[in-house]
Amino acid sequence: MAQRAQAEEELRRLSMEMRYLEQTADALQQRISMVNSALTDINYANMTLDGIEKEKENTEMLVPIGGSSYVKVKLADANKVIIGLGSGVSVEQTLSQARITLKERLDELEKTMHAAQQQFSQVAERINTGRGRLETLLSSAREGKQ
Repeated sequence: MAQRAQAEEELRRLSMEMRYLEQTADALQQRISMVNSALTDINYANMTLDGIEKEKENTEMLVPIGGSSYVKVKLADANKVIIGLGSGVSVEQTLSQARITLKERLDELEKTMHAAQQQFSQVAERINTGRGRLETLLSSAREGKQ
């Protein structure tokens, strides 16, 4: 009888742990998705800087404003870029300074992505191991009741 109570306690504990791990995995997936979005945004900014670098002053350009919409503008200075620093703060930088700033952000985001992916892999491995153990315990419990 004590062994049965022990198995039931392990089932409860394992079930709670599995729910926690699944919530953790969901949170990590959301984090990975957000970092992926930020990486895409920075890569898009780098491509835009590449395009601006090739243009001359007063060149007419189409600038995306979202929703597949654009506005026509004239390029005033191809070497000056306004770059956001966060919390609504932006500064003017030269094109080369902006590239350095974006490269630093890209490197940091890639580190964050790598860490999140490693954590996700570890959690997924623990979930798979836990599910296997849970199935074994449930099977044993069923056999014990028959």
